[in-house]
Parts: sequence; C-alpha cells; structure tokens
Amino acid sequence: MDEANEQREQRLKKLEELRQAGIEPFGQRFEATDHAAEILGCYRETSKEDLDAHPVSFVIAGRIVALRDFGKAAFAHLQDSSGKIQVYFRKDLIAEHYAIVKKLDIGDIVGIKGRLFRTRTQELTLEVEDFTLLTKSLRPLPEKWHGLKDIETRYRQRYVDLIVNPEVRRTFETRSAVMKALRDFFEAHGFIEVETPMMHQIPGGATARPFKTHHNALDLDLYLRIAPELYLKRLLVGGYERIYELNKNFRNEGISTKHNPEFTMLEFYMAYKDYTFLMEFTEEIFSFIANKTLGTLNVPYGDTVIDLTPPWKRLPMLDALREKGLPDDAVADFDKALAWARERNIEIEKGASHARVLDEIFKEIVEPGLVQPTFIIDYPVELSPLAKRKRDNPALVERFELFIASREIANAFSELNDPIDQEERFLRQVEAREQGDEEAQHMDEDFVRALQYGMPPAAGEGIGIDRLVMLLTNCFSIRDVILFPQLKPEQ
Repeated sequence: MDEANEQREQRLKKLEELRQAGIEPFGQRFEATDHAAEILGCYRETSKEDLDAHPVSFVIAGRIVALRDFGKAAFAHLQDSSGKIQVYFRKDLIAEHYAIVKKLDIGDIVGIKGRLFRTRTQELTLEVEDFTLLTKSLRPLPEKWHGLKDIETRYRQRYVDLIVNPEVRRTFETRSAVMKALRDFFEAHGFIEVETPMMHQIPGGATARPFKTHHNALDLDLYLRIAPELYLKRLLVGGYERIYELNKNFRNEGISTKHNPEFTMLEFYMAYKDYTFLMEFTEEIFSFIANKTLGTLNVPYGDTVIDLTPPWKRLPMLDALREKGLPDDAVADFDKALAWARERNIEIEKGASHARVLDEIFKEIVEPGLVQPTFIIDYPVELSPLAKRKRDNPALVERFELFIASREIANAFSELNDPIDQEERFLRQVEAREQGDEEAQHMDEDFVRALQYGMPPAAGEGIGIDRLVMLLTNCFSIRDVILFPQLKPEQ
C-alpha cells in the first residue's frame, strides 16, 4: 500500500472512531463571525500585555493546513478565505474535547472560538476555548504541489490548487474584481447590460469553427455561439444606443496557452461612434481597470513592465508588415506573398486568399514584437466581413486590433450598416466555405433583413477577458486564469 492510500485508510479509521464516540464528522451550520486577516490586521500592533489584560475572543471557521501535536497541547494553522492564523489547543482548557484533537488531520475543517494572545515568539494566536469538527478530510493534501510536473494535476484538481496555493486564489479574486470594475465602468458611461442567445441556428459574428448540437423537440441543429455580435447589432436596430454583454463564447478550435474552447468575452456597441473614437475609449477602459484592480498603469509582466499610459501607438496592418521586411510587391501580389511565406516556413492553409496569407505572415513576424500596447489598424476587407470600408481606400476597413504582450486582446471596428454591402460579403463568405474554408461565415438572412430596417452608424468592440486577466495577474497561460480549463480526459 502506498503512503497516500495508507493515510486515507488511517483517516477512514478516525472517521469511524469519531462516529462511534457520537461525533458527527460532517457537521452542520456554524456561525463564524470573524476572519483571520481581520483579526491579524486589527491587532497587529497590540502588545502581549494588553491582550492579557483585556482578553478578547473570536469565532472563526476554516481548514487546518498545519498541525503539530505535543501530547497535552497542539498548534495548528487555520486557513479561511482571508488567510491563515495560528490556533493553540490545550488539554487542560478544553478537557474531554481534546480527544477530538487527536483525531484531527491536515485538511480537516473546524469551527473555533478562541482568545487572542501572543506566544513567546510574539505570534498572534487564538487559544481555543471551544471548537467543532465541521468536515473530516479523507484525502491528505499534497506536500509538494508546485512545479511543472504537477501543472496538469493543478488544473484538473483546482479545488486542491486553491487550498494550497494562495497566489492562485488571489488570481481569481483579481478576475472577480476585473469583472466588477468593467460593469461599474460601463454603467457609469450609460450602457445597459444585455443577454443574447447561447445557441444559434446560424453561427456568426466571427470567423471560427463552432460546436454543433441538436434540439430534439424541434429536430433542429443548433450551434454554441462563437460571438454575440449579430444579435447585439439587432438591438442597435431596435433602438438601444449603448449596450454590452459579458459572457461566454465557444469555438471548436485548438487548445494552447492562448486558447480555451470556452472563453469569456466582453462585447459592447455604441451608436453614432466609429473606430477612432473606440481607440481612445479603449485606452480609458484599460486605464480604469488597471487603476481599480492594481492601483497603477505600470503592469509587471514577465521580465518587462507594460505601460498602459495613453496614448498608445497606432500602426496600419500593411505598414507593420513592411516594417518587418515584407516587400511591397508581396503586400500587393498573392503569388509573391505566398512565396515569401513559404521561403520562411510560415504555414499557409491550402486555398488561402491573399489577405489570409498576409494575416498568417503578420502573426509570425509582427505579433511577437507587439509588447507595449499597440493598435494595429485598417485591415483588408476580406478579413473583416462585418466592418465598414474606409472611404479613402475601399480595399481596407475601419478596424483595429489591440495587441499587448504579443497577444491580441481586443478587436473593434466601425460597424457595417449597409445591408446591400453586407449581403454581398456574406455571399463571398459562403463561396469561401464551399471552397473549404470551415471558418468562413454563414449567410444570415435575418440579420440582413434587420439592417434593411436601418441600423445607425455604430462602433463595436470585443475584449478577451481571460487575456486581460492574464495581463493583470502576470500569468502566461490562459489555463491559469480559468478556474476549470478544458483538459483531455483523465487517464
């Protein structure tokens, strides 16, 4: 029997002994009125003499994460949602209850009433006056949890990861703060939050491969949404001027440090604005969120510091390619662009258009250098079937992508509101699908019909929340900021 199984057997034995003694090892409601961090914070400067002269008791509940038994006394560290505090069990003080202390293990959850004092080493400690076993832990916590060899186990057993790694809990507390700050920001700017369908008859709003499901009652194939865009624009047609949705998208694509098939997006739309307005508005959003969650616009990330102070660099996509060495003739000619890419072993899918080739080259030679916040603007129209054309160059659209730390973190454009142009672009997307492009968009006749009723000039943007949280928490894998990321089945 290995050590872990032996420990589980010992815990099961203690469980039975507790029950035989009339003690329920999986307890009931417990009214904890205090938290470890608050106690330590309030009494940080209080002397031993003051605590002895003016005794004060607290009631807390938490998990035992360290335990030292000295026969007639025991020290433990109790961890609650706020942090850890030392507790002290004395046999002469809790009398017959001390027999239960002998049955405690690391991982058990207990409720404690105790008097605060300082030990000889001046550590603030709760001397236990009474306690209740609330949950008996039947599996030992891992002693060595850090390191790459355990990384998949940490993601798979996030519940244990959260127990033993306080920095992981802080990451998800920051994520929660980011979500709240975003809602506060948009409410302050006159937006309303809406919810649109998660299951679509026609997947649209982005170039991506969808997940497919089936509705039995209607005998209808449906798709998990790849983006809420087309429904949000229908609401612009309906008269809403400032709307946002903070919710999940699903894309049936690869898994990597940057991608999870289920991810969180913020999408928002503003009537009567364009993409130039959104650039300044985006700088305002990110500045607000960084200040609200971190208290600074200088964000440590790996070996560098990301400076979010506006204004940020703006660079046309084709100029960015030229700056990195792509010749003008390759920018202008499909065959020369394809040859240039293949000479450098840049993978290009069969049947890719000129714009797609340029996009793949961009990902290889431009993206890695976009560390500080940079708006890449003015994309080829083929890459943006829902964006408005530039008046001075109809081959391009009024679009930007925001890159920070070599990752795309936001995508925005002046919205196409010409129903005739939109229908023609959908038809070209249908042709691309018929030629094998599985990510090309479908024809959505109802959306075209909505545009025919009239959608005001508008600007819209999507921000990847997972990637934003990665930036603000100094994480380099999307799995580090998703509580339960998608993984292969456990063997």
